[in-house]
Amino acid sequence: MDKHNQDTTSSLSANHAFSLVELKSGQTATIHSLRGGTGLRSRLAALGFTPGTGIRMLQNRGHGPLIVTVRDTRIALGRGEAYKVWVLSG
Repeated sequence: MDKHNQDTTSSLSANHAFSLVELKSGQTATIHSLRGGTGLRSRLAALGFTPGTGIRMLQNRGHGPLIVTVRDTRIALGRGEAYKVWVLSG
């Protein structure tokens, strides 16, 4: 296991931020931060992905797009986008 995966695994139990792709279907979390370029951060913020906002994972099959609910809206995100949304378990 590489250092990043070790940090991520230990962070799940310690209530630290982790990538949205690690959230399982049915779980909820709170958006902690957005990573990536200005364009992506602006696009995600316009969709309602802002720090402090609750998020619920509707579908995460381990491959392909994710479907989440943010601010009572269902949104599909590609995995590359979802890797840049960091959340706290909720």
